Amino acid sequence: MRFSVFLNARTMRPEEDRALMRDLEAHAVKAAGQGFSAIFMPDHHFNGYMPVASDSFIFAGYLAAKLPHMHFGFSVVSVPLHHPVRLVERINILDQLTDGKLLVGIGSGTTPEEMIGFNVNYKDAGPIAEKTLELAEALWAKQMDDPAIVIDNGPHQGRVLQRIAPTNYTPRHARLMPVAMKEASMRRAADNAWPAFIPAFTPPVIGGTEPFVHVKKYFDAYHAALTGAGHSDEAVAAALDWTTHTYQCVHVAETDEQAREELEVILRAYQEAIEREAEFNARAEGDAANKKTDRTPNALTEDWIGTWCLYGSPETVIEHLKPYQDLGIGNILCGTTTGPLTEERLRLADQTLDLISQKVMPALSPSPVAA
Repeated sequence: MRFSVFLNARTMRPEEDRALMRDLEAHAVKAAGQGFSAIFMPDHHFNGYMPVASDSFIFAGYLAAKLPHMHFGFSVVSVPLHHPVRLVERINILDQLTDGKLLVGIGSGTTPEEMIGFNVNYKDAGPIAEKTLELAEALWAKQMDDPAIVIDNGPHQGRVLQRIAPTNYTPRHARLMPVAMKEASMRRAADNAWPAFIPAFTPPVIGGTEPFVHVKKYFDAYHAALTGAGHSDEAVAAALDWTTHTYQCVHVAETDEQAREELEVILRAYQEAIEREAEFNARAEGDAANKKTDRTPNALTEDWIGTWCLYGSPETVIEHLKPYQDLGIGNILCGTTTGPLTEERLRLADQTLDLISQKVMPALSPSPVAA
């Protein structure tokens, strides 16, 4: 079982942005030195959730120069917000710079406020994402002398005459990572022998206290489709090696009691940030085209904690993860910086890295994972 770090911190005001970027750089370097396999980042805009995630490709390229042995991933790229040409160009550049150690999570986005900033209606996000991915495949395949590719996809327009430069490093292109929730998304991962994100809830309920039930349901469906798609054993193993289950907040302490107490401090600050952002989300939902149909529970409820958090002593965390390892989950993505990134929050994040590296990894990954 691999462990990766999800950089998912927030700032509450503009003057905090620069310190967050430097602190996350130091946190990523620390994780790289402690046996974590990858650094993942989200794709967000406008609201203080990971300010540097307004272009995570740039930050990933910066970190890749410092940490050449690491994998880099995105959880996830909001596909409708990206022009197909710019999406493919950015992926190819990072594919080259990382020598193929790239995992590009793909999704249709979750926030109307971000959508309207890019002239995309929330209700149109799914179809625009599907068309963007179709165009991206065509752009990756295009040779210089092939007919021009015409782009006519909502706000994204254009005509590509020659080819995408630079070319890809990975044969065909860098690995994409769909979320194995919708049938079409799950099939895209399985048919291409790509890893997938395995969710722990079933919409419209985004929470609950029995996450493994949902993880098993989605993993079993993906695994059956993957093994039934005619791939080689090596291709199946490579996909499962990076098949990922994500925890938005991971916190480890010496005892369960300490971990729960510190977790609640983290989540109170996180919920305050969410409520500040909710005001602007509400403004974005002022018309039917941008109205959300699902709601996430308050972060201090047991439903949210049960679905999105992994916490406790190292021994408790190991016992929690063993069924996921037995199921076949290859990568645990750990949100270690959840919430506003204060000095105290960073100390707790580093504490979690230390305890996972020293006590959890040796139990679940007896042999060092080759990056």
